[in-house]
Amino acid sequence: MNIANKLTLSRIVLIPIFVVFLFVPMSLGTVSLGAASLSVERLIAAFLFIIASCTDWLDGYYARKYQLVTNFGKFLDPLADKLLVTSAFISLVAFDQIAAWMVILIIAREFAITGLRLIAVEDGEVIAASRIAKWKTAFQMVAIILWLFNNPPFGPDGFPLADIFLWIAVILTVVSGVDYFWKNRAILLKSK
Repeated sequence: MNIANKLTLSRIVLIPIFVVFLFVPMSLGTVSLGAASLSVERLIAAFLFIIASCTDWLDGYYARKYQLVTNFGKFLDPLADKLLVTSAFISLVAFDQIAAWMVILIIAREFAITGLRLIAVEDGEVIAASRIAKWKTAFQMVAIILWLFNNPPFGPDGFPLADIFLWIAVILTVVSGVDYFWKNRAILLKSK
C-alpha cells in the first residue's frame, strides 16, 4: 500500500477518535478563544478534524507527485472525505449549530454520487473526484472547522464567516452533484 493510500486510511481512523472527543465529556477544562469559550475536548476534536482534513490534501499531493494514483485510492479517497465530513456535519446538527436541511442535502448528494460510482464500477470504470467536488469538499471542511470553533465572529460587525463557507459548500454540493450526473449520464443510460 502506497503512502497516499495510507494517508487516506489514517483519515478514516481519525473519525471515531474525533467523534469521541466531540461527544464524550472528559472534564478537561475550557479554553478561551477571544469571545468564544470551548471545552478542551472540543478543541482537541477541532484539531483532529484539521489534521484529518490535511491528510486529504496530502494524499492527493503524494499521489500526483509520485504517480501513485490507483483505483483503490480513487475509490477510497472520496469515501474517506464523505465519512469525515458527514460525521462532522451530523455532529453539528446534534449540537443544534447548523440547519438539518443543509446536512440532509449534502448527505443525499453523497449517497447519490456513491450510487453512481457503484454503477460505474460494474462497468469497469472509476469516477474520480471532479474539480468542483474538490472545491465543495474544501468549503465543507473549512465551514466545519469554523463551526467546531463555535462559529467565531470576524470583522468589526462580528460577521460569522462559517455561514458564508457553509452556504458556498451547499451551493457547490448541488452544482457538483448535477455536474457528476451530467458528465456520467452515459453510464446511467447504459445501465437501463
